[in-house]
Amino acid sequence: MLWSSAAMQIWSLWMRPWPRVHHGRVPSIGLACLVVREYDEAIGFYVGALGFDLVEDSLFDGDKRWVVVAPPGGRGTALLLARAATSAQQDRIGDQTGGRVSFFLYTDAFDADHERMMAAGVTFAEEPRHEAYGTVAVFEDLYGNQWDLIQQTG
Repeated sequence: MLWSSAAMQIWSLWMRPWPRVHHGRVPSIGLACLVVREYDEAIGFYVGALGFDLVEDSLFDGDKRWVVVAPPGGRGTALLLARAATSAQQDRIGDQTGGRVSFFLYTDAFDADHERMMAAGVTFAEEPRHEAYGTVAVFEDLYGNQWDLIQQTG
């Protein structure tokens, strides 16, 4: 079994004995897991249509892959694209949060990103709207998960 350095680092952090006491800086969330149907189609959408970077794509444990994508620039949380392995996981593809917006993609250039994403075939569920917190529009990924594209005010 081949493990990537990122996978080993996360595993070693997870396997530390409880309780984990932190003094000083609060830890950050490094990865969020998104259950997908197939690795390559998911990479095609997140890298091709959304413009994310492919951070890692490593084979391990037979046909499993450790696939990590992130918005360009490496700010914030990355996504681990995990292929559904059971029927229960397959049932959650596209509906991991029961129809709620589950991911929030921040931008400093709303109009340009909105236009680029639409040109790449991303489906927006609404027109951009202006709220007290910024400009926002809900879009769906290739599986139907809902995302907010947001440019915060201030």
